[in-house]
Amino acid sequence: MHYVCPVCKVENKHELTFSIQEYVCKSCSNLISTDKNIVRQVVKKPIENVVLETGQKGIIDGVEYNVVGIVIRKYGSHTFWREYYLKDTKGEDAFLSESDGHWVLLHSINKEDVNTKSGNTIFAEYKSRRYRRYETTECTIHAAAGFFEDQLDFGIATYKEYVNGFQMISVEKSKGSIQCFFGEHISKYKVKRAFNISNLPNYSGIGIVQPFYVNFKQALNIMAIAALMVCLVQLYVVVSRTNKTIFSQEVNFADVKDKELVSKSFELSGGSAPLKVAVSSDVDNSWANVGLGLVNERTNEITFASKDIEQYHGYEDGESWSEGNKNEEFNFCGVAPGKYHFLVSAERQEPLQTFAVSSFLSSDGQLSLSRDMYGTINVTNNNTATTTAFGDSKLIKKDTVSELGRLVYQTLGKADIDSLLNANASLGISDSVLSDNKSVKIKAEWFPVSFWNFGIILVLIIVFVGACYFGRRMFERSKWFNSSNSPYTYS
Repeated sequence: MHYVCPVCKVENKHELTFSIQEYVCKSCSNLISTDKNIVRQVVKKPIENVVLETGQKGIIDGVEYNVVGIVIRKYGSHTFWREYYLKDTKGEDAFLSESDGHWVLLHSINKEDVNTKSGNTIFAEYKSRRYRRYETTECTIHAAAGFFEDQLDFGIATYKEYVNGFQMISVEKSKGSIQCFFGEHISKYKVKRAFNISNLPNYSGIGIVQPFYVNFKQALNIMAIAALMVCLVQLYVVVSRTNKTIFSQEVNFADVKDKELVSKSFELSGGSAPLKVAVSSDVDNSWANVGLGLVNERTNEITFASKDIEQYHGYEDGESWSEGNKNEEFNFCGVAPGKYHFLVSAERQEPLQTFAVSSFLSSDGQLSLSRDMYGTINVTNNNTATTTAFGDSKLIKKDTVSELGRLVYQTLGKADIDSLLNANASLGISDSVLSDNKSVKIKAEWFPVSFWNFGIILVLIIVFVGACYFGRRMFERSKWFNSSNSPYTYS
């Protein structure tokens, strides 16, 4: 239909067949009554964050809509929201409302279907669903454009908004008439795709029907099914598989000195699972090391692992101390099924040789020799009271230059110093060992049945559900923060 503005003579047209009472001239922004083709008043053009134009088409949920009018409403001095009047191909009305980047798609409903329950102004019911009143807002029309079936009311209109989750009931009262609308949140990306818009207003705050980021009921159902499936899989694993010891042997350090021990072959069946190795040795103020090579006999691939076993203790500043352990564990993670054998190597801290403490005094009294438990020999010139320490008797014999060396030669000649000292040692030479650990025990266990992954997955599921639950509560509290009828209390 075509309408010529009586003021600027510009033609205003739209493609739909419904009759209108008013339109806003696209050129001069005069509100024209079609009954007598006269000007009612001049209105502002809607420009604040307006992203749709009259005549623009879009498809939402399979229904094609045409934008026939745009109204910007104003609350207070600086709060605005936009309403886009839509018509589908059957002539049915719909409305897109946008405020702070949050979109709601609304449809007209019969006011008789909305039950506000006399005496109770907090709730409203529609199709057996209860909605809580969010706010009562008085507003006016700030700007308008397009074609309208009813006259625009530029007086004060009162909106009562009732909310339940992502749905709402809006009750509009103006000039004694009441209209009711049912609305649902619609994603801005859905609006963008529907009308092929390049830019949309950014989100600000939380919309009054904005849903939580996760559908809690669906997430709870999905997590419950996932937990059930995990439990069933774990039950199958427990029933069909067993943990078993695949290698257990005590290995003497002497048997693997400068070589490796090749174990018997063993078969691992089922899925990939950890292989736990426990090693122990009777270390005492000493250390030992075990090296294991896990050989896949089909691929000849070797996985190496090494572990130190060390244990030390002592007494210092009036307190005893200890560190380390005689037992250690390590894992080969994710070992695939197949046939394997071990390459075993091991070494230890070598034992220390000790000597019996002894001493020797030359017949003329000029020379004294003493040996401590570690084999160090102290040579003393009794004439000068000077002492020199030697690591062994051979070093003493080699000293023929110093005054002390000449004195030793003159006094002892070619006598065997070790024999002289041993003759005066009541215990003689002792090959005692500080730590007599002669072997290491190795035990390898195959663990196809493990409750670690099962437990971790269940814990993560519970944590996710808990985070969603408390996150949704905080989200709802924030959503209702600006409402005068919030079900929450705020400190």
